[in-house]
Formats: sequence, structure tokens, C-alpha cells
Amino acid sequence: MIIGMAEKEDFSAQLPNGKMFAFWETQQKYDFEIHVDNNNPHASDQNAGTIERPFKTINAAAQAATPGTRVLIHAGTYRETVQPAIGGLSPEKMISYETYQGEEVIIKASVEVKDFKPSVGWRLFPFEWKGEAGTAEGMRVWEIELDPEDFKGYNPFCAVNIIHDRLFIEYDKTDMTPYLNRRGMVFVDGKPMKQVPLYNQLSQNENAYWVEANGQKVHIRLAGDDDPQGHVIELSNREQCFAPKVPFLPYIRVKGLTLAHAATGAPVPQRGSLSCYRGHHWIIEDCTIDWSNATGIDCGNECWHHPVSEGQIIGNTIIRRNTIKEAGVCGIAGMFVRDMLIEDNIILGTGWQRMELSWEAGGIKVHNAVDTLIRRNVIKECIGCDALWMDVGNENCRVTSNLFLDGIDSREHIFIECSRDAENLIDNNIIWNVEGRYDKRAVPAEPGSSGWYKTTELEVRNGYGIYLEGTDRLRMVNNLIGKCEKAGFFAKVVAFRLWPKRGGTSRENKFFNNLFYQCGEAAIILPNEHNQAQGNAYLKMPPGYLRVMYPEPEMCLDLATWQEFCGFDRNGYVCDMEIDINSADLTMEVVLQGELPEAKADEEVRTDYFGNRDDGKRAAGPIIGLTGRKARFSIDPRKHNATDADIIHGG
Repeated sequence: MIIGMAEKEDFSAQLPNGKMFAFWETQQKYDFEIHVDNNNPHASDQNAGTIERPFKTINAAAQAATPGTRVLIHAGTYRETVQPAIGGLSPEKMISYETYQGEEVIIKASVEVKDFKPSVGWRLFPFEWKGEAGTAEGMRVWEIELDPEDFKGYNPFCAVNIIHDRLFIEYDKTDMTPYLNRRGMVFVDGKPMKQVPLYNQLSQNENAYWVEANGQKVHIRLAGDDDPQGHVIELSNREQCFAPKVPFLPYIRVKGLTLAHAATGAPVPQRGSLSCYRGHHWIIEDCTIDWSNATGIDCGNECWHHPVSEGQIIGNTIIRRNTIKEAGVCGIAGMFVRDMLIEDNIILGTGWQRMELSWEAGGIKVHNAVDTLIRRNVIKECIGCDALWMDVGNENCRVTSNLFLDGIDSREHIFIECSRDAENLIDNNIIWNVEGRYDKRAVPAEPGSSGWYKTTELEVRNGYGIYLEGTDRLRMVNNLIGKCEKAGFFAKVVAFRLWPKRGGTSRENKFFNNLFYQCGEAAIILPNEHNQAQGNAYLKMPPGYLRVMYPEPEMCLDLATWQEFCGFDRNGYVCDMEIDINSADLTMEVVLQGELPEAKADEEVRTDYFGNRDDGKRAAGPIIGLTGRKARFSIDPRKHNATDADIIHGG
């Protein structure tokens, strides 16, 4: 039952310990304004930065800006890396980098090239090639010689993707090609080309490029064997678009910018197209991160090789209303972060590099997050990786009102790893359609009764809504979890890594009032009975959809036996409902006969997916007020037009 939005407190910002998230942002009043306009004929980096005599580059303004300065950037494409020299002093004395009157500002870590010549002297076909197309007739490959002036200090075509920390890669389980590809990207009319590791593979791949061993020449073959002179060809030539040169800068705001083509390397270290570089109290809002080779935004301590000095502040950053598209490995990365607010972002197409077995891939990937709020984000179409991965030692974090959609060849949408010292909360999310990442051919056939007498389930198949390793005390409340290839929830014990806090028993996890819909094998798979489940609803489930794996033999139960033998879900129920989600327009259609039964609402969750409050009772699932009718409605949780008051007070 809905009783309306909270007027004084935003209960979606209440953390598991009962305290409200620590909002620190204040309304800004700037002392100075600096203008940047590279299209102004009077622009120069020797100017004072007035609107009549603006700077030509953003980086020049970044060297001049002092606390309390707003850098206003006029429309244009700026091919540079912005490196702020200093940060602000306090929430009232920030330094802001933002677009002038909402104009389109694009910062590109790339250079446009216009000099091409036919590529010669390289074998276009393998030695063994016998096909009729084994001649170069009609195929046109072009050579680009890199101008050293454009690649001073950093040549991504000389560096491979993987950086220095590669100890954790399981070489026997992964294709190393993307790790060993060059970091440099090539774009044709704004669209990326495919990198191939051998020159002769250009004969089998249009819209592709190959890099010579010394990284000084790039060979391209366009779609349709077209001539590059009729296209805009861009080569990435910088690691990052916006990143300080020195670490720890505080109180910086970045607003409304588009950052594209950053040639970042695969984490760790986590170095994004837009980087806080271990700074704190940043606000990153309304930006677009487009085609980063590895990481979109980094906001933590960068990697575990940096010691944390006494008194060092890590985190306290707000990442809000951004669009992060096509990050090769990770959309948002944060290590050892505290008091982070990640809200109202859309993250699309993360993971196209297919480096998930380097263990840093995900739409959002955080380590040791504390007192952090992740809410109202849309994360969809992650490729081979998680939408959200909270890795080790997370405490008092809340993940609420997010939309996780369409995990393409992904093992799970949400992965919580080795977090057991304090409760974390996952509530009111929609977790939908995760395909699984496994070899479909490795699943053995079980004709007739051949699979009836096994004592535990096969480990080949996966595809989970929520997946835990060694995590205790996770609270999962009022989520909709559906269309998972294997199971809505799966957990495993990590017994041999309890020291140093990298393991756990998978106990005391709580499932309250969740709605499980049409999962491939099971709704819930528990490793043991030392957990809690109450008030959950189950729709369109296969036989044996409630499971306890150990001690063997594994129990594969229906709701009645789950209640009888385990004491779980005494007030749980099975119901009949049709749910369809349109990923393109972010809408949901529900066909329900009657109303879902109501139960006592969880005491720690006082709002639903849309921020509505209940009166102490509610049905399972994230949306209050579903009734007996056919309805289609938007499930985009983002606040697109929040006011300053909403933002400052967390509304």
C-alpha cells in the first residue's frame, strides 16, 4: 500500500546500519569564471580567459583555475588531456569544469589522420590459403604512418592492453589475444574498427586494422574496401581525457562533458578516461564516456599496490546522471572507496574486450566499499562480465532501485565477494535476463532417468541474478529476479581464504519478499541451511527450484517441502503472473489476476523501486500497488531532472 513520498527524509538513502547516507554537497557560488572556446578566433592560451578573450585549450584553464573557479567550456571538439593542477578547498570552494550553457563539448583522446598510402610488402593471405579469393583483387589495405608529434609521451600502439599486474589471470581458461592486443583504437566516422593480431587476417575482416611490431604504422581495411579519403579516420593517441597529473586532488566538479577514445590499459591499476586519480570529494555528473579502451571512470585508490597513508581520504565522490558507453573492461571502478554515491547513471555495453578473467571487469567494480549508496542506475548489455561486482570487504553498502538488464554471455548480474564483517543490503532492484557464461557443449545430456540419482548438481551451467562467494550477512529484499539461465541466487563457501578476510561461510544471508520469475533451474541455491528466507514469491519455476547443496545429498525442493524441511518461507507463496520487459524502451508489462498477497514489510526497507513508501505491509517484489490488470509502465529508475534541492538533500 502506497502512502506517498517522504517529505523530509529520503529513505532510499538509508544505509543498512539505519543511518542516512552522508551527503556533503552544497549549492555552489563561484568567485571566478574562466572561459575556454577553441572556435573563437581570438582564443589563445596566453589570454586571461574572459568570454571575449578565452583560452584555447581546457588544460590551460586547468592550470589557471583556483578554488572557487568555474571553468566554462564553449562548444567544440578538444583533442587534449585535461590535467587539473590543483583541487578545491571545501564543498563551498570547489573547482568546476562544465559546459557553457549546455553546449556540446567533446574531449577526444585521439587525432584525426588524413595521410594514407596503399599498404604493400605484407602477406595478405596465410601460406595455406587455397580459396578462390586468394588474390588481393578488389581488396584495399591502407597504411598510416604515425606522426611522432601526435604521440609524444604516450603511444598506445606500442603498448599492449594488459598492464603490470597479471598474476591473477587464469591463462589456461582464457583467450589471451585481447590482453596482448595494442591499446590504440581506430575509428571510422566515429565507429570503431576491429583489431586483428596478424596482417593476413585483414583479408578475412573488413573494417579492421593491424599494428606493426614497433607501433609506428597502422594498416587499415575499410568496410566495402572503401577509400579512407571519404571518411573521418581517428587514432587514439592519449591514455586519458580528464585526469590530474598528481594524486589526491579534492573538490573537483566535472559536468556535461563528453569524453571519447581514451586508450586506457586493462586494470589494474584502474585508470579511467575520466580519473579522480586517488582524489576525493569529486562530483562527476551529466557526462558521457564514449569508447574507452578499458575503464570509463576511476574513483578510488587506483590499485592495491598503493599504500594508504594515515589520514588519506578515499572516495566521497558523487557519480551522477552520466552515460558510460562501450567501456572495454569496466564502466566505473573504485578501490577502497568510502561514502560513494553512484546514482542515476546508464552504463551500456561494458566488457567488449572480453577480459573478464583478469577479474576487474564489470559495469561497476568496487573493492572494500564502505557506507556507499548505489541507486537508480541502469546497467544493461554487459558482455561477458557482471553488471555490478563488489569485491571483498564491503560494509554497510546499499544497492537499491537499479535496473540490471541483459547480461550477454555473462555469469551473473550482481557478484558480492568475500564481504562478511557488516551487513550489506540489495533491495528493490529489477534483475533480468542473464545468459550465463559457459560452454553449452559441455553440458552432458541426461536422457531418461540418467540424471535422477546424482547427489549434487552439475557445475557447468551458470547464469545467476545474484551470486555470492564467501559472503555472509547480505540482506536481499523486494527484488524482482527473472530470466536467469541457471538460478536467481547462488552462493558458495570460500573456506580456505578466511585469512586475510578473503573468504567466508555463506551464512546469515537473508531473502525477504523477493519475486523470482522463470529461472532456468532454480530460484535459490543455498550452500547450507544457515540462512533465512521469508515472504518470497515464485512464478513459473521448474521442479526442484529451491535447493540446499550441502551436506549431500543435495535437496531439490518445491515450496511445500522447503517450508517443511527447512522452515523457510512460511509465508511465501506461488502465484501466476506474466512479466515482460522491453529492454529498448525500458518498460515492463505485467498481467496479473487479482492482487499479490501482502506480508510484513522488511523493517530496513521503507521505499519501493520508485521511492514510494509502504505502511508496514507490502507484496513481494520491488513495485508497490500491482493489481489485477494488464499494465505497461516505464521502469527507468533515473531522476533526469532533479533540482538542486533534490540533489543536495538526496531526494
